[in-house]
Amino acid sequence: MNTILAVAAVLQAQPQAAPGRTGAVMMIYLVAFIAIMWFLILGPQRRMQKKHQAMISAVKKGDEVMTEGGIIGTVVHMAEDRLTLKTAENTRIVVARPKIARVLGTPTE
Repeated sequence: MNTILAVAAVLQAQPQAAPGRTGAVMMIYLVAFIAIMWFLILGPQRRMQKKHQAMISAVKKGDEVMTEGGIIGTVVHMAEDRLTLKTAENTRIVVARPKIARVLGTPTE
């Protein structure tokens, strides 16, 4: 009980900040927080998206690719928004272009 009274007395003894300055300080903290979030999260994410988009647009027929689901195949046909992959001798699947995770290179057959 004495501790609570002591804390209350200390808080009352401290000078109160001017009402106009509290908003300015809060605004500075908000801007600093947004800047930190931008540099730590959004900036690298945007760079990764650009790199992935460049990789997808560089895919050509004959490239061996892996999808986000882990399916590996060779590109046999390309459309604007999808690719046809040959995964086995008589198996072909159509995959959306953005779902290509990485290009493994040209197959060595």
